[in-house]
Amino acid sequence: MPKRILQGVVVSDKMDKTIVVEVERRIQHPIYKKFIRRSKRYHAHDESNAIKVGQKVRIIESRPLSKTKRWVVVTEQAAS
Repeated sequence: MPKRILQGVVVSDKMDKTIVVEVERRIQHPIYKKFIRRSKRYHAHDESNAIKVGQKVRIIESRPLSKTKRWVVVTEQAAS
């Protein structure tokens, strides 16, 4: 099974070698058919401690690295 890749915005970089990424998705309400924003936060491994708050990043699934970390930063995207 392929590993999932998600894209989100960094909301915290206070931990050592760990960032918190908020991933937002849009779902359609089953009855009213209006699109609703849902967000979820993931802890991701950042080996170089180079990524800062507000940057857009892509994360990929990995083996468990700690109690809460199961994602690794793949690439950092230019701010737009």
